[in-house]
Amino acid sequence: MSFLLPSLNSKKDIDDVIRNTADKIVVLRFGRQYDVTCLQLDQILEKSSADLGNMAVIYTVEVDEVPVYRRYFDITLIPSTIFFFNSQHIKVDWETADHTKFIGSFKTKQDFLDVVEVIYRGVMKGKVMIRSPLDPRSVPKYELIYKDI
Repeated sequence: MSFLLPSLNSKKDIDDVIRNTADKIVVLRFGRQYDVTCLQLDQILEKSSADLGNMAVIYTVEVDEVPVYRRYFDITLIPSTIFFFNSQHIKVDWETADHTKFIGSFKTKQDFLDVVEVIYRGVMKGKVMIRSPLDPRSVPKYELIYKDI
């Protein structure tokens, strides 16, 4: 688990951060503290947080502690990283079927920095859908299966 990144442990905490953070990107990493991939991503997020101090705030969220958000964002694969700006959910075109979140870990710190910088520039121009700066081959691909209930 990342001890250098703040953690949000309830729906109320997450709602407060999303609503009350102005003019900065809110990065929420949904995952489990002892998952290997989450630990890799947390390391990248920790290293990036100082560089992104003026643009973004980064939080970790234990996915099992907030089942409401797990269902709302359909978080079935972890880690999942979700972006917000001024209470608005920011979608990113990763060239995958899901634009609401990034699934998996970023390969390098620079990949994450590039994504946040492009999102920041886009939202400052009023966009809510941003095109990913990452090479599509470096974005993890998953097949999404939807079931009728």
